[in-house]
Amino acid sequence: MTEARPGGAASASLWERDAELAVVTESVDALRDDSSPTEMGSLLMFGGEAGIGKTALLAETRRIAERRGCTVWSARGGETVTSVPFNVVRQLLQPALVSLMPEEAREYLGDWYEVAGPALGITDPGERQADPQGVYDGLVAAVSRLAKREWPLVLLIDDAHWADQETLRWLAAFCERLDELRVLVVVARRPGEVSGESARHLDAIAAAARRPVSTLIALTPDATGGLTRATVGAHADAPFCREVWAVTGGNPYETVELLAKVQDSQLEPVESSAAELRALNRSARGHGLVARLEGLGIEATRFAWAAAILGTGITVDLVARLATMRPAEAVRCAELLSAARILTEPDPANRQADGGELEFVHPLIASAVYRSIPDGLRTAMHGIAAQVVTDTGLGAAAASRHLLEVHPDDDEELVEQMREAAREHLAVGAPEAARRCLERALVEPPLPEVHPHVLYELGCATLLTSPATTIEYLQAALAMPGLEGDDRVSAVYRLSQALLHNDQLDEAIRTVDEEAARLEPGPSRMRLQAVHYMWEGIHAAEEDSPARSRELAELAATCTGRDNSERALLILRGFDAMTHGESAEEVVELCDRALVNGRLAPGLGWTDSAWGIELLLMLGSAYAYTDRLDRAESLFTEALRAYEAAGWSGGHLSLAHAYVGLAHRRRGRLRDAETSLRESLRLAERVGRGLPLYWSATCGLVDTLLARGRVDEAWSIAERYGFAPPYPSTIVLPDTRSVRGRLLIAVGRTKEGVNELEAAEKACAGRGRNPVLAPWAGDLARALVADDPHRAAELAATARQQAEHLGTDTAIGEALRVAATLETGQRAVALHARAVTYLESSPCAYEHAAARVEYGIAAKSVAELIRGLTLARSCGADGLVARAQEVLDHGRGLR
Repeated sequence: MTEARPGGAASASLWERDAELAVVTESVDALRDDSSPTEMGSLLMFGGEAGIGKTALLAETRRIAERRGCTVWSARGGETVTSVPFNVVRQLLQPALVSLMPEEAREYLGDWYEVAGPALGITDPGERQADPQGVYDGLVAAVSRLAKREWPLVLLIDDAHWADQETLRWLAAFCERLDELRVLVVVARRPGEVSGESARHLDAIAAAARRPVSTLIALTPDATGGLTRATVGAHADAPFCREVWAVTGGNPYETVELLAKVQDSQLEPVESSAAELRALNRSARGHGLVARLEGLGIEATRFAWAAAILGTGITVDLVARLATMRPAEAVRCAELLSAARILTEPDPANRQADGGELEFVHPLIASAVYRSIPDGLRTAMHGIAAQVVTDTGLGAAAASRHLLEVHPDDDEELVEQMREAAREHLAVGAPEAARRCLERALVEPPLPEVHPHVLYELGCATLLTSPATTIEYLQAALAMPGLEGDDRVSAVYRLSQALLHNDQLDEAIRTVDEEAARLEPGPSRMRLQAVHYMWEGIHAAEEDSPARSRELAELAATCTGRDNSERALLILRGFDAMTHGESAEEVVELCDRALVNGRLAPGLGWTDSAWGIELLLMLGSAYAYTDRLDRAESLFTEALRAYEAAGWSGGHLSLAHAYVGLAHRRRGRLRDAETSLRESLRLAERVGRGLPLYWSATCGLVDTLLARGRVDEAWSIAERYGFAPPYPSTIVLPDTRSVRGRLLIAVGRTKEGVNELEAAEKACAGRGRNPVLAPWAGDLARALVADDPHRAAELAATARQQAEHLGTDTAIGEALRVAATLETGQRAVALHARAVTYLESSPCAYEHAAARVEYGIAAKSVAELIRGLTLARSCGADGLVARAQEVLDHGRGLR
């Protein structure tokens, strides 16, 4: 049995906790063991009902860790502050960060300083809406870097069931990284207290532990007897001790409080006094606690109520302002409540960075006091608290927690405060908190002329997290009068973007068309026309493609590139011409006209919200498939740098990696391509399967693995990530059916592969696709050469005709490679030689290597095979290397 100091509440709650303390000690010792060559952190989670001793166990964990030389950071959730984003993670990290000089903090956090700093409250947020995923990644990186500085580090999080959702999401992500870090995380929570996203995050945190959740149980009668005698004296008799256990049910907190009341009342701990224990226990909790508080006087009660309203950052000065009492009276009340074991000063070793001078002795007391405030008064006090917080300069976001509790009252000022709070929340990466503020503003409600703007802001706040919710809010905003001009056009664009992300592409196009039809000719109408063509341009199931292309060509012919609407139309026309396999020179000329001195125009950058990522990906793709890979790679690399610098690590960064991977793949840098595409797929997994960005990553990775000759791995990726029909409604680069058809043939499922390539032929019929973008014809010709040579020859001829129309060295060289596979003898050798000539001038090194190896085999040339082998090795094309090496090793007939 764990020994306890008489009268010590913390240690009293540690009776019968030997097993849990042994696990804690073992985990701390393992953390400090630097003999292990690998870094490995761990997670402990303790659960149990209120008052069961979780807080005391974490306090003892702190003492154990600190005695062994560990750095300990701690934080605690609060029932009344769950709506405050990043509240608990700020408690956890701020003490360490504010102890650093700003230069030191920047050094340790590096590029993540500007991303995670605003969420932690150590630096001001930027003007742009922060990417939530980037913020969480930044927080993970921040703790990871600080952990190496502060090793051995122990993180304690109490009452995790009351932690804010943003903290729980961060903690779930951080716990996934514990295998890489020497950090011990200890979490305490009550079961069954939360639902929804918070419950999901808590489950993910628990799943990261190597041990099952340890559920604390009530004290046994023997332990309760030992605790009773240790507290009130060894002369406490057995019937009295037994009644203490019966009254409290062995709950450590209730036992400690009851025994404190026994001491206060000077009750003799003998059988004749046992009948009074139940009345004493009632006074120590619930209504009894409230009665005890009221017994301290109205001033002390008002002080306690005000402290409960504040919830965190409790100072005597703030409480005095909220309770409207003089400073001297406030100090007296704080002392009185401290003597009554309701409020206490925080342990100096565990003091948080919220500026609080006081805290409730136990969360149960805080909850009981808060709930004891009459409803109407509690609401009014929250309103006053909002004003007090605002007056102290803490900002609209800090005040919004209180304003959320105020009854609607047609208050224009409250609406504006909540809108400002939402902007602050968005700037630190807390869109859910912003949504709550704006939805509360709607309830007020806003003035008619303001109402659609609040709905528009709500739609923007949820765009990154819930396209379906965004659609609802933006449609409502557009249906109301008051949203006009640029704001209305932007709302229509955002709505169409949300519809696209929600796989409602047809509806997105209709929405844009209806709004464009009501506008007079000018920049706004041209912008929506460009959006129309942008969405149609990425529509995989596009109908009447020639007519659409003619309309776009006619519109683009009037554009000089004088503003971004015209530049967008030039890009769209260039992309359309590229997908249709029109002259590469004309495609490049159109795209170049959309640039300003060879650069993206202001307002048309990767992180600018007016146009979005899709347009610029189309620009880079147009360059990539017209052999201007230097320009494509420059654009995609710029996107990657821009998103990393801005801390965007969600879907935008996933697409940037995918398209950088595309550029590497086209250049023949297959190892680099695989690395980029795997990172893209990792990021896409966090965003959600089934989205277009997920297909881009998967398709690109399968294509690259096939080029590397790693067929089994390509098949495994396809199976694991669902790379199979049905395909998305948007275009994916490279063409999904072409890649899957090639994959099926490579794994020996030739008939299925042929069917897939024929489906690609039908899908591409409306577009007349670029033969490099959608190389189904060449792959289908190779597959049919033995069984249907006539059909194969027709396909090869079509591919060659399309390649010559496009006019790039890559397209013509690839078409000649296909034609050569259908021939024999010197005719085949001559075609292989011509293919090498074209691909030698192409920027696509893998295709050049393949052509060299094929030419070497056809011509039986050692020199050509060695050239091809060298190129294949530099590309990382293992299958091609093996093929060339095998021919060289056998050497029969080689010259």
